[in-house]
Amino acid sequence: MPSFGQASKGHLLTCDERLQRVAREVVKNYDCSVWEGHRGEEDQTRYFRHGKSRVRWPNSKHNVRPSKAMHLLPHPFPGWENSKTFYFFGGYVVRTAEVLGIKLRWGGDWDSDYDLDDQKFMDLMHFELAE
Repeated sequence: MPSFGQASKGHLLTCDERLQRVAREVVKNYDCSVWEGHRGEEDQTRYFRHGKSRVRWPNSKHNVRPSKAMHLLPHPFPGWENSKTFYFFGGYVVRTAEVLGIKLRWGGDWDSDYDLDDQKFMDLMHFELAE
């Protein structure tokens, strides 16, 4: 059975307990890594400047403690050009959360309408609590 490495465990501890539950359930059957949980002001500003985030500090769900967002991606990393793997993984994570009674918003389907072609900003490893 897959399990998280030390770096993933550390990132996961910065996340809301509900995100921790989802990630721990996902990794039981799908090897993955937690890339990020909480994000500080310096990182958020850099991500915004480079177009990797659409919001400024402190308006991201990554900017609160505990973080209301996490970056979770398949392991080993499939490469950004392999979007099919990310779409499959995204659906798996969202469905796992639903089974646990947790509503997530995924960065591959921001409006949660199951239309993957109507997104203006793709963040395929981003999962946040939909509250």
